[in-house]
Amino acid sequence: MRRRRIAFMVAAVLVVALATSVIALWQAFRPGPAAAVGTTQAASAGARGAAASGTSTPKATQDGPSAATSLRQIDRFTGGITPKSVDASGHGLVLANNMIYSHSITVYDSTTHQLVNRLSDSIDLSKFGFPGHQGIAKGGPVEAAWTKDAKYAYVSNYVMSGPGFKGFAKDECSPKSGFDKGFVYRYSVAKKTWDQAIEVGAVPKFVAITPDQKKVVISNWCDFTISIIDRATAKQTKVIKLAAQPRGIVIMPDNKTAYVAAMYGNKVFRVNMETGEHHVILAVNRPRHLVLSPDSKLLYLAASGTDRVYKIDTATDKVVSQVISGREPRSMTISQDGTALYVVNYFGKSASKIRTADMKVVQTVPTDPSPIGITYDDATHQVWVACYGGSMIVFDDTKRASGSTPTASGYSPSSDPTATATAE
Repeated sequence: MRRRRIAFMVAAVLVVALATSVIALWQAFRPGPAAAVGTTQAASAGARGAAASGTSTPKATQDGPSAATSLRQIDRFTGGITPKSVDASGHGLVLANNMIYSHSITVYDSTTHQLVNRLSDSIDLSKFGFPGHQGIAKGGPVEAAWTKDAKYAYVSNYVMSGPGFKGFAKDECSPKSGFDKGFVYRYSVAKKTWDQAIEVGAVPKFVAITPDQKKVVISNWCDFTISIIDRATAKQTKVIKLAAQPRGIVIMPDNKTAYVAAMYGNKVFRVNMETGEHHVILAVNRPRHLVLSPDSKLLYLAASGTDRVYKIDTATDKVVSQVISGREPRSMTISQDGTALYVVNYFGKSASKIRTADMKVVQTVPTDPSPIGITYDDATHQVWVACYGGSMIVFDDTKRASGSTPTASGYSPSSDPTATATAE
């Protein structure tokens, strides 16, 4: 009898050990993004619930200003994504627009990096007040902007295809190209789907929202215009023509002054959105992306054609400083405290961190090929980098740099005459 009891106990221990091993193996190889370093299962579950409801997540602590901390890679994931842009809501969610012909957006929990939603760009426009487009149409997501309360995100679609559309567009274009009008979709966090569709110009790209949250502004790449949308009516109310291929947009606190980068027009404009009046503040080769300092006193410009980031005083509209970022800087983001800029270098397979006080590159980190989108999440002090080839890389920026900080590789435009632009 005693031998039987011992044999039973040994068997029970073996069963428990086997079950534990199977569970551990499943957790190691389960699909989807991994949780952030140092995140417990309990914390992850709580954060997922907060993010799904669109509420704020707990703020992470940081060792001093962002200019004094150091980027540290904590995650990298793939999984059927081709991210062109990425935008953090600041309230627990991060939205990525996958390459336009992937026809999808993916939404992630900003703390755990877990996938919250994957949504197709297929939509029946007739259900949103466009009877001329009966049936299912597809868009092609490009960029996004979150509302301040993080309940909604507006997403631009490069080209529409389906009933009533020609279904064709390209980056080399003009108003004479005759491409279809584009659409902006609104993503609802509560509904986890599109709840509005708004017609704008041909090949819409960048999206910005006025500080008072009343208007959405879109740059229409092939129309050479910007569209101004009234959020209350979900209608385009004004169109302002600028120059070839407008892209980056920022809006001042007065809710009427915008800066717009016309990338192939090689100009940066200051625009009065109420009157439509505008003038050039800077002529530069392929200006692409714009970012404002938190107090709006400074404007930062990434110019892909010069490999530089420019610092502009918005009181005078004059360049006060500049720095070489890397090979073809594209998108930028800025830390919550305004002390650091983060720039992706498309041909450099890297991201640069620039100290805004003196415009010095204080750190350059490697990425996967073709980094094109970047965002800073205020809640976690993490930087997300979207790589066109099919990956997302997440960097923590909360810890103070120990010893010397990696700096730029010494790249200069003259040392690389072969660098050429690709689709924007």
